[in-house]
Amino acid sequence: MSDTTADAPRFPRTLEEWTAAAQGTLIERLGIRLTEVGAERTGGTMPVAGNTQPAGLLHGGATASLAETLASVAAQQHAGPGRAAVGLELNATHHRGARSGSVHGVATALHLGRSTAAYEIVVTDDDGRRVCTARLTCMILDAR
Repeated sequence: MSDTTADAPRFPRTLEEWTAAAQGTLIERLGIRLTEVGAERTGGTMPVAGNTQPAGLLHGGATASLAETLASVAAQQHAGPGRAAVGLELNATHHRGARSGSVHGVATALHLGRSTAAYEIVVTDDDGRRVCTARLTCMILDAR
């Protein structure tokens, strides 16, 4: 096995490539749809239906998965070819519940460094009310 960057995994770069790469993953299972992809800002949506807890409210774990997905995609965009972004810490504050419609998230870069990237993720409901505020810190590694 060689240690050259030519042998490193190829990560998606475009919105279309990310959409194709999501097939068969948790992203697809949760119904997350990316709407914009970039290192500074990545956005997406997720339906509430199918992602609820037994009481009918949007599950906090589903919301956290949306937040981590958006920030991880953004961090991988920042990392670039031959490098990989891996999550170090995720925290989320759930402000209100959602019972129907979709939630919309935007991951915005707070720090884009050589070895780490940090993002704030704001998740809102269809009426623009904040459902969750999260932060993800990723470590940037050389891909193998």
